[in-house]
Amino acid sequence: MQMYYCHVCGTKLTTQYLKGEGTIPFCPHCDALRFPVYSTATSMIVFNQNKDKILLIQQHNRNEYILVAGYIDKGENAEETVKREVFEELGIEVSELHYNKSEYFKNSNTLMLNFVCTVSEEDTIDLSPEVDHAKWFSIDQAKEKIAKNSLAQYFLEYYLEKKK
Repeated sequence: MQMYYCHVCGTKLTTQYLKGEGTIPFCPHCDALRFPVYSTATSMIVFNQNKDKILLIQQHNRNEYILVAGYIDKGENAEETVKREVFEELGIEVSELHYNKSEYFKNSNTLMLNFVCTVSEEDTIDLSPEVDHAKWFSIDQAKEKIAKNSLAQYFLEYYLEKKK
């Protein structure tokens, strides 16, 4: 993503050559190089203990099923975010997690870090106001139900293909 204005003072950026890096946006007012700024979030493929069901959610009055996801808070690492978001949105504890894949999501200028996690319970789900509905699906059903042409679908299919 091309930056045009300084995220600190709002001055129009120029460019400056930095050896080993190339041409970098530069703020003449702050006298500082400005590397790209973007949000970072996690998304999670949530499995039950037997790893034969995947939990998908619906949010924001939409009918499409997606993966659980959330932004990383300042000072928090991605693994902490996975645990916090699953607990905040679903009220269940993550017992195991592994990194899957990352992808830049242009729509929200966000680097998405996808994880695969296992939760301790599948019967006790306590939805937050952020989640309209959550449902367990078999792996084949999850592949069928997940939002088509979405980053969620891409992460799920990538993981399942890698797992073969």
